[in-house]
Amino acid sequence: MTTKCLFLMVASFGGLFTAATPALAQNWVLTSAPSNGWSSVASSADGTKLVAVNSGGIYISTNAGVGWSQTSAPGNNWSCVAASADGTKMAAVVSADVSEGGIYTSTNSGTTWTQTGAPTNNGWTSIASSADGTRLAAVGSGGIYTSIDSGVTWTQASAPSTNWTSITSSADGTELAAVGVALGYGGSGICLSTNSGAEWTTNSASVLPYYYSASCIASSADGTRLVAGVEAAGTTIYLSTNSGATWTSPSNWLSPSGIVAVASSADGTRLVAVGQAGVFYAPYWVVYTSTDSGATWTWTQSYAAPFGPAFFASSADGYFMVAASSFGGIYTLQSTPAPPLSITASGSNDLISWIIPSQSFSLQQNSDLTTMNWTDVRTPPVLNLTNLENQVIVPMPASGNAFYRLKH
Repeated sequence: MTTKCLFLMVASFGGLFTAATPALAQNWVLTSAPSNGWSSVASSADGTKLVAVNSGGIYISTNAGVGWSQTSAPGNNWSCVAASADGTKMAAVVSADVSEGGIYTSTNSGTTWTQTGAPTNNGWTSIASSADGTRLAAVGSGGIYTSIDSGVTWTQASAPSTNWTSITSSADGTELAAVGVALGYGGSGICLSTNSGAEWTTNSASVLPYYYSASCIASSADGTRLVAGVEAAGTTIYLSTNSGATWTSPSNWLSPSGIVAVASSADGTRLVAVGQAGVFYAPYWVVYTSTDSGATWTWTQSYAAPFGPAFFASSADGYFMVAASSFGGIYTLQSTPAPPLSITASGSNDLISWIIPSQSFSLQQNSDLTTMNWTDVRTPPVLNLTNLENQVIVPMPASGNAFYRLKH
């Protein structure tokens, strides 16, 4: 087994050691999922559990996309799906009206689905979930609705009833951001909430020209970092580092004709976006990635039609991504994770934490870096659902140093 010493820190805060980040993989792999036209995909925090929807039903994977199976969900016109951090709780929305509309939830990783009491005529377009799956927020042409009991009951928000296209949530479900058709002169098509949807504020920072429509949005786990995509020519990616209060656009953005999907890692550093470039009679779709919170972007892959637009989901660490194409096929991209360790004092103990990785790692310790006497830390990590980090509390050494690393 290959051992990678990724980030090491002494418990006495005497130093920090780093290793080079492995090169990013660049090739998307077509999975065995049916070649249907997909409309949405969601992932657990570690990327092992996936759920994807289309007009034919809901499909799940329990092995990072290697194998897929259709669930018992009806063959509705599904438009979007969301999942909890562990992939146990899922929620999906239907875009059709009345008889086929509504919101469905699952509490067993997608095995069975139950229709909730949400309105059936809201033209649902997007849904977001907190990390524990208890807080949900969904948008459609009729407004924004929220739930604090895993979808059992729903409340319409005070947000304007515009054509909302996408919504995102922080891990704890308190910070919400929705985007859609611009709200007129001075408006931006962005609506924000800091209290789980109880109150909403229309962003007035003139982020977008009044005639533009924001098509998609993604959030970091704490809700402070946002990335929004616009289906228009020119600048089509916008970034916020203060929960949507102000927005900027990257200086090196290559300006495809429009962004249809974005995804973010838990810390907001690793981003992915897909947009259309070229002219209407010869379009091609471009996948962009960023590893510095959107400051710079790299063109990782392009597809000539009919690859079409794709809908993205990311693992918490951002090293595993899944794309569901509206023209058929589900693709995955796995890079070698390099999870940094952080350490803080917690009384007489040390709290060691790292973002949930998309591959298996174990925490090891050593008292002397001149030796190879690394041993596994026997205390199992606890998942912090507010920031999607694994956390381990270890005793602070009475004397000397303690070094920690992650082994893959």
